[in-house]
Amino acid sequence: MPDPTLWGLFVVASLVLLLTPGPAVLYIVARSVERGRAAGLVSVLGIHLGTIVHIVAAAVGLSALLVSSALAFAIVKYLGAAYLIWIGIRTIMARDPDPDAPVVRADSLRRVFRDGFLVNLFNPKTAIFFLAFLPQFVDPARGALHWQILILGLTFMGLGIMSDAMFALVAGAAGDFLRRSRRFLRFQRWFAGTSFIGLGVTAAMATRR
Repeated sequence: MPDPTLWGLFVVASLVLLLTPGPAVLYIVARSVERGRAAGLVSVLGIHLGTIVHIVAAAVGLSALLVSSALAFAIVKYLGAAYLIWIGIRTIMARDPDPDAPVVRADSLRRVFRDGFLVNLFNPKTAIFFLAFLPQFVDPARGALHWQILILGLTFMGLGIMSDAMFALVAGAAGDFLRRSRRFLRFQRWFAGTSFIGLGVTAAMATRR
């Protein structure tokens, strides 16, 4: 187990980071406004399933390989960037939804979940973040480092699910009102699409530093 004092500091630091909106929050908010609270919450679950992969990778040392290997980093980076850009293009090219139609269908929720998972899975900056952030709060005197990193990572993920769900619920509630306007739906489609493309371009420019 991590040192209780270090764990407490880790919780505080994690909350500060999680409450500062980043790419994952932008993705969740866009999905929540576009398709409703259910889609936003499903996006949260998909993103944090990808988080589990990065936590385990950091615990067993695979993230170090990603950081040290230029080829591995480039593969993950460009796959993630391409997928974000594809989501953006798909969003822009979609037809304007009917405000009176149901917000989401079951197959649509599956796609939202898959997109969230893949977006986070192919984000090399997430892997680098966990590799750099988690070890600062481990104590070699407290036992095996990989178990401490795993516990810290799961703590971060739990806090992340709660904070991201809050963003999803707030954005989804706003979207319920705004989706009544066809003009807003058209604006939102272009805004979400260009945001995803912008995230993809940003991901493609990421470095290992």
